[in-house]
Amino acid sequence: MEDTRAQSTQDETPGMEDIYFGLQAELDFTKHIGALDTTNELLELLHIDGSEYVLEVGCGVGRTPAYVAKKFGCRVVGVDIREKMIARCRERAQREGLEHLLEFQVADAQDLPFEDAVFDVVMCESVVAMVPDQQKAMREYVRVVKPGGYVGLNEATWRKEPIPELQHHLMRIWGPTIQVRSAEEWQQLLEEAGLRDIVARVRPINVRSEAGSRFKRLGYWNVLRTWAKMPGMIRTRPDYRAFLKEAFSTPKELIAYWAAGLYVGRK
Repeated sequence: MEDTRAQSTQDETPGMEDIYFGLQAELDFTKHIGALDTTNELLELLHIDGSEYVLEVGCGVGRTPAYVAKKFGCRVVGVDIREKMIARCRERAQREGLEHLLEFQVADAQDLPFEDAVFDVVMCESVVAMVPDQQKAMREYVRVVKPGGYVGLNEATWRKEPIPELQHHLMRIWGPTIQVRSAEEWQQLLEEAGLRDIVARVRPINVRSEAGSRFKRLGYWNVLRTWAKMPGMIRTRPDYRAFLKEAFSTPKELIAYWAAGLYVGRK
């Protein structure tokens, strides 16, 4: 899962999910289900053509806002609950000469610091499943989007009822509030938030295709630089070692239950 959990509070003692996002911030790297392919498909469903004012919730280190700004030339605001992520975002905007199009701030998905009906598009990728109050977050997305605007999610989706082992594994990594839904349940969440004309697309996970898409998005040398940092960080950070050990113990059966789901509705 990419792009980052937006929650209301963080424990003083970091959980596995906080360690994971801290690792991503240090590596200047975030990932989400489906990689670049699902991002492009989501942008198409959101009908972005360059004139929109876009909000990405859970923007991680800012790769998607930068990508959208460069691809379409539109203004993008990114918010994330973690200050380290926002610091990375601002560094990226300056490094890529996009400060005139990008704005970033620390914010909670469940309590967005914007007035009503500000944005043409609200999007997030691999975020809502990890928000403690998903209904409240969705109401916030709908609140800040203009009438006629679009709200779009790219979220992990159960293809079939998961076995208890998978549920327990996800909770060990992401905490007890994680809630992955079926496609029907994701659609219901959008409908209950007041969205209409809902489009839902579910794509089975192809590990090889997703890896290729990620290389395409990040660039070969950026991937190599990221991986080159890992050994030293793992040696010096026991918490990172513990997280990676847990993450790599993910049951192989997960791929048969897991899918990338795109869900878009209009206000």
